[in-house]
Amino acid sequence: MFLNPPMTSNFAKKPRLLIVGCGDVGMRVLGLLGTRWRVAALSSSPQRFALLRQAGALPLAGNLDQPASLSRLAGWADLVLHLAPPAPLGKQDTRTRNLLQALARKAPPRRIVYASTSGVYGDCGGASFNESRPVAPATDRARRRVDAEQQLMAFGARSGSAVTVLRVPGIYASDRPGGHPRERLARGSPVLRREDDVFTNHIHADDLARACILALHRGMAQRVLHVCDDSELLMGDYFDLAADLCGLPRPPRISRAEARDQITPMQMSFMSESRRLDNQRLKTELGLRLRYPQPAEGLLA
Repeated sequence: MFLNPPMTSNFAKKPRLLIVGCGDVGMRVLGLLGTRWRVAALSSSPQRFALLRQAGALPLAGNLDQPASLSRLAGWADLVLHLAPPAPLGKQDTRTRNLLQALARKAPPRRIVYASTSGVYGDCGGASFNESRPVAPATDRARRRVDAEQQLMAFGARSGSAVTVLRVPGIYASDRPGGHPRERLARGSPVLRREDDVFTNHIHADDLARACILALHRGMAQRVLHVCDDSELLMGDYFDLAADLCGLPRPPRISRAEARDQITPMQMSFMSESRRLDNQRLKTELGLRLRYPQPAEGLLA
């Protein structure tokens, strides 16, 4: 089903949407857009241009790490969907800085939607909370996301652009590259024993794409939203569920001390943060009806 903008005076002409970072989620967004949109996708990979055109987007050549390549973005878009991750090093998001500098050269977009991460909260000890909780990033990866959020909010305050930040947890889908637990289960990768385990949050990639489009319609200015499903699962229980659904052996359980010797530092960072996100704003403000409210439904989709 296509999602089209409402027929109001603001949408008398085709709105121009710029997608920045048109990877898996961006392509899903393109697949949901109807004919009332004029869409461009920023890409630094010429080999993807044909794929973007086939999906209905005008490819714009540009690299967020090369500010001079972004001049064509100024004044083009009414709406911006920013899905690009920060650069892999540092505590600041230079890519978002370069993007905003380009957008500021002419009339700014009316609305910007940014896909951030729930990692900005750090470890919350398994607490359940809404978007009013202060951020407490524990890694440079999360600090870059906090920096991006702050840059965007400040830009919105200066320019009048309505900025909506989507804080997104683990994204999964059976057809998402690396986005399904079966590969990890097939390797026999361990998970933490129950007494050491952490709560994790999830969202199916299709539901995330739908949330992005609804945020472009209805997102409140300078507002943060959790984009997650209704589940409250310990990480080990999530992988046990996936194993049962896929007909694979459940993963071995190990202690936290054993995990430090057996898994990568990045995986360990995910196993060191426990939180449960409240998603009421997602449902009440955006009106999103989750297609996959529980991983038991989404993992088999």
